[in-house]
Amino acid sequence: MYIPFTFCIYSPRLKEYFIMNRIIILLTFIAQLKAAHVHLVPNNAKTKNVTGELTLVQCENNLIEITGKVYGLTPGLHGIHVHEKGDLRDGCMSTGPHFNPENVTHGGQNSPVRHVGDLGNILANESGVADVNIKDSIISFTGNNNIIGRAIVVHSGEDDLGKGSSPLSASTGNSGDRWACGIIKAE
Repeated sequence: MYIPFTFCIYSPRLKEYFIMNRIIILLTFIAQLKAAHVHLVPNNAKTKNVTGELTLVQCENNLIEITGKVYGLTPGLHGIHVHEKGDLRDGCMSTGPHFNPENVTHGGQNSPVRHVGDLGNILANESGVADVNIKDSIISFTGNNNIIGRAIVVHSGEDDLGKGSSPLSASTGNSGDRWACGIIKAE
């Protein structure tokens, strides 16, 4: 019984099998994306001063943490969302609606029903700078809620989190015009 075992160990097919497994393991490790970046650009000449940089990092507990700064805003709250398309050919308008693969109504980040892309509000100080620090368990770098290649959009006004009386509340949070946007790119 020793000979078949020896034959198996030194079989060219088995060697190929081990090599392929190592390649698959390596590719799986590489494919486990852990970070992304967004360079926010103004939507148009009217909002030419609204810019920013955001970093997205996948934490150990599968939360995605979004940090960075947005400049040129008016003081106060501004809605921030992941939009469906990473297309800036027509400024922020070509990013489409909020990323909503489940086709549900708009909500706040902690609402039981919300778009995947609903991230709530950021607060701009008196100088028009918003320090962004968002943690979210719904967005992802993989699967159905994958946000890579989509866009983040910063709006002119406060997101009412789907609780307002405006007809736009259920779809956009009535957060106003799109002031800046950027494509979510894997690092």
